[in-house]
Amino acid sequence: MAHDAAVIGAGPNGLAAALTMARAGLSVRLIERNATVGGAARTAELGYPGAIHDLGSAVHPMSLVSPFFELIGLRDAVDFIVPEISFAHPLADGRAGIAYRDLERTVKELGAQGTGYQRVFGPVVDRVNGTADTLLNPLLRLPRHPIALAVFGMRALQLMVPGLGTGELAAAMIAGCGAHTAGGGRGPAASGAGLFLGATAHAGGWPIPRGGSQAISDAMAAMFTAAGGSIELDTEITNIAQISEKTVLFDTSPEALSKIAGDRLPQKYRKTLETTRRAPGSCLIHYVLNSPVPWRNPEIAGAGTIHLGGTAKEIGRQERIVRTQISDAPYAIVSQPSTFDDSRAPVGKHVLWAYCHVPNGDPRDMSAIMNKMIEDVAPGFIDTIEYSEAVTAPGLAAQNPNLVGGDLSGGMTDISGMLARPTLSADPWRTPSAGLYLASSSTPPGPAVHGMNGYLAARSALRHEFGIMR
Repeated sequence: MAHDAAVIGAGPNGLAAALTMARAGLSVRLIERNATVGGAARTAELGYPGAIHDLGSAVHPMSLVSPFFELIGLRDAVDFIVPEISFAHPLADGRAGIAYRDLERTVKELGAQGTGYQRVFGPVVDRVNGTADTLLNPLLRLPRHPIALAVFGMRALQLMVPGLGTGELAAAMIAGCGAHTAGGGRGPAASGAGLFLGATAHAGGWPIPRGGSQAISDAMAAMFTAAGGSIELDTEITNIAQISEKTVLFDTSPEALSKIAGDRLPQKYRKTLETTRRAPGSCLIHYVLNSPVPWRNPEIAGAGTIHLGGTAKEIGRQERIVRTQISDAPYAIVSQPSTFDDSRAPVGKHVLWAYCHVPNGDPRDMSAIMNKMIEDVAPGFIDTIEYSEAVTAPGLAAQNPNLVGGDLSGGMTDISGMLARPTLSADPWRTPSAGLYLASSSTPPGPAVHGMNGYLAARSALRHEFGIMR
């Protein structure tokens, strides 16, 4: 028997869409090709017994500022561990920028460079809730917090001039936040994304969920089933003919939506989906260590996230290189969750999660390069490795087809890629075909685990298909 609606894909956005529809009183089924829900927010044991690894995202800066997560009470359902140090950024000469949750302490520790860092982040941190409400909602609407938006916009434009008035170490810290958006862009979208991400480091912090990212997905799935929804696992949808529901939300890539929906969609729209501009891919390394990482600067051990890649200039150069070729010193993001969550590894062992950017779809294993990069700032690191497993860019796409070519961002995140996502529209989740909606990170407000893409797509479907205003 058909339900009122079906959702294809049980990543965070598919879960958000399904939960929103179910809580509106509709019968909803959620269909997932994998054996577990979560998409890029899954956690599993790999080749080392007792050690569990995040298969995609590991640290969740958006979880404490997401309007949708606040709406559903996710923070009460998941034990978020918030390290005192949000991120650290070591340089080759032994210095390290330490971004404490406390902005004042961060500024003080930066010494003479702290003034510039404060000037960049302080006004945004003070208005982070208004900024989050603006950036994590449709961009083509009248802002509810115009002052926060104006302050944010001015700071983002200033950051388009690298290192402006901040000093080398502070500039590197800012660049490290910005490089989460792969590809080395210098436009307002890239600088804005880095500015907002950096601000969250000092406005609540960057949480690590106890038990791994799966805890977020499982909590949302439990809420969905409690609202009457049903979940079908190990079920891959390759053709819309497999779906009997008239209303279908796709937590898939645009390319997959085109393939599955086929002739249900106009040819021009299908071409737009199929030519989505892709960001560089990533290579993810899962480690099990026999001791904590021996950082040269011991304060780094207290950081939930570590950015590698050197100075702001070096990060920018390497990020531009990986658009087309492998770098021998790429920007990389490292997290050591077992430092804060002892459920992640056997007694006496530690898990480490690390990834670097590569050209989209590049199949090369970056383990040797990553090992050397960590060894350079943590002498003796290689001797601590008991197990490692690389997941290349094609491997990430095999685990989760939404990550096309290993692209973790759902498409380019420059200004064009954010506004036309996938098309320039006040309602970009709604396709030209009645009943079909795109609900993945390839829609506004873009990547990260915050559930807003699915929530906004569901609100559109509720309004247009069922006359329900939420």
